[in-house]
Amino acid sequence: MHIVIMGCGRTGATLATEFEARGHTVAVIDQSGDAFRRLPSSFKGQRITGIGFDRDTLVSAGVEDAYGFAAVSDGDNSNILAARVVRETYGIENVVARIADFGRAEVYRRLGIPTVAPVPWTAAQIVTRLLPGGSDDLFDDPSAGVSLRRLPVDPAWVGRRYTELQERSGARVAYLVRFGEPLLPVTDTRVQEGDEAYFALVRGAELDPARVTGRSPEVTR
Repeated sequence: MHIVIMGCGRTGATLATEFEARGHTVAVIDQSGDAFRRLPSSFKGQRITGIGFDRDTLVSAGVEDAYGFAAVSDGDNSNILAARVVRETYGIENVVARIADFGRAEVYRRLGIPTVAPVPWTAAQIVTRLLPGGSDDLFDDPSAGVSLRRLPVDPAWVGRRYTELQERSGARVAYLVRFGEPLLPVTDTRVQEGDEAYFALVRGAELDPARVTGRSPEVTR
């Protein structure tokens, strides 16, 4: 697949490297030619100096045949404008815009422009990592009412099956990280010390899953 990225800061350069490593073709657009220094010397994609929402620049980047477009420059307005141009003019559905202003990001998300607001996500990650018993919000789909979260699991659950934890909490275990390696649990998978458990939750559920997983199973009876 072909991916077009606007902005060659640290995020843009990282994305470009990641997509190319996965076998996709990549074009990176930036107003400053010096920005391309952030790309590794092995990068084989296009480096295009220009304005990311300019149509000639976008065409040069191959946007007409692109599968996806990421607007990750330093300017919120430029990112939103570029994302709208790519979606509305070229019919590319897979667009994402990075927006620093969380309030504006929510507005654009409701208008159908997928956005990423890094500041609140970073703050939430720090808070949950610093405080005991915290949980991580990794994904949220407001329209479907589904989210993916890392929930604390009380040590008293060690040795019990994850299926029991699911039944008690009303949440589904999506995956585990055990000894640094990902693991998809099966029927007989049991809780081990040090597991990081990631749950799929449905908004409006009768139980609060974190209150169940974060307590001894004897307390939840």
